[in-house]
Amino acid sequence: MAERDEALLARVRAMEQAIGEIGTTLDETNTCRELAGFLVRRLGGSVTVDLFTEPGTPARRAATARTATESHRSGPGSEAPTRDAPGGPDSVAPAARAPETLGSSEAPGSGSPGSEAPGSGSPGSGSPGSEAPGSDTPGSDTPVRTLTAELAVGRDEKPLGAVTVTRTGGASFADHEAAVLHHAARLAARHIRHARRLAVTEDTALHLQRALVAEPGRPHPNLEIAGGYLPAGHHTLVGGDWFETVRLHFGRTLLVVGDVMGHGLDAAVDMNAYRTVLREVAATDLPPHRVLRHLDSVVAGDDARRPATCLLVRVDPARGAATFASAGHLPPAVFGADGSAELVDLPVGPPLGTGVGGYEPVTRPLTPAETLLLFTDGLVERRGEDIDVSLARLAALRLPPDPGPEQVVDEVLHRLGAHQAEDDVAVLAARVRARRTT
Repeated sequence: MAERDEALLARVRAMEQAIGEIGTTLDETNTCRELAGFLVRRLGGSVTVDLFTEPGTPARRAATARTATESHRSGPGSEAPTRDAPGGPDSVAPAARAPETLGSSEAPGSGSPGSEAPGSGSPGSGSPGSEAPGSDTPGSDTPVRTLTAELAVGRDEKPLGAVTVTRTGGASFADHEAAVLHHAARLAARHIRHARRLAVTEDTALHLQRALVAEPGRPHPNLEIAGGYLPAGHHTLVGGDWFETVRLHFGRTLLVVGDVMGHGLDAAVDMNAYRTVLREVAATDLPPHRVLRHLDSVVAGDDARRPATCLLVRVDPARGAATFASAGHLPPAVFGADGSAELVDLPVGPPLGTGVGGYEPVTRPLTPAETLLLFTDGLVERRGEDIDVSLARLAALRLPPDPGPEQVVDEVLHRLGAHQAEDDVAVLAARVRARRTT
């Protein structure tokens, strides 16, 4: 009875350890390496983890690990241990290997899941739980025992892969060791499935966002524009940053940049909704502050929509003027012919979706020698830094003389380190085309 209690306690401790050591990242290969390292420390021997890919293609060897003793028995050419890993002597950190097909002497499939099978000979030879002479070194009669488990969350789900533990010599695998293997395999499978689902969501949101910001409306030919969008990082969910241009009557163009709060697919969907409503409202040719007021009331009536900041600029090349209105957004910058920057001083109303309103217009001259830059907060904001300091950094930029929209976008993104920003970045630059004189 005491032995049974001790075995049960050891199994519980192993499961607790597995929870803390397996699945620390959203990378499936790293999860496989953590699984292999954990099993080597708990069960000894050598461990291989294979992930299934497309149907009809070989499995991918995602991770391997083995104790120093097992490496020594494998002879020259085997993977050498780097150092003893925490949790037990002779254990090593797992290392990735090139893809291999299933069916080899150490690959999953040499026995039924959770059973022991001979380590030498063809897969399936011998009955489950039997031992046969042989080892990784030809000519040896040391028995090799193998324990295999599927990487599956539940019995009804298709396995994501398989993990195999091979032990040369020593006692057979005990029941509690098989239980530890199956628990660790299920735990790893859950993390791998979650990582894959998250990757699909990220990919969908990123493609949606790029599609939405890649094709803004066409401005009038009297306006030259350039835009850019940068996601925050490879594994970071995209947000609701966007920009837009809307052609108005009498040669005027409405420039728009906005940022829906939050990240992920929901933020990208809400961003598309804001963009659609704004196009409809802007088509009525209302002043920018009244466009914001109408948009705010529409969004406030939908509790499912997230709040958003937005900046509108109506450019009138014929009059050489631009009218601004802001809904909780950062002010734009104007780059002069000498390359210096100036922030436009604007009254800032509440974000869209609050239903409060209170947006005010500001009009200032805009000449063909000046380039206007609209941007989302990801361009300037830095963690732990006051926003005034961030904006001052932008205002202090000195670009080459007579910078056009494309040069302004490229230079600003580069000089402010936008490619390593902690948030998504959307920028839109515009300049009035100079009239030709005869």
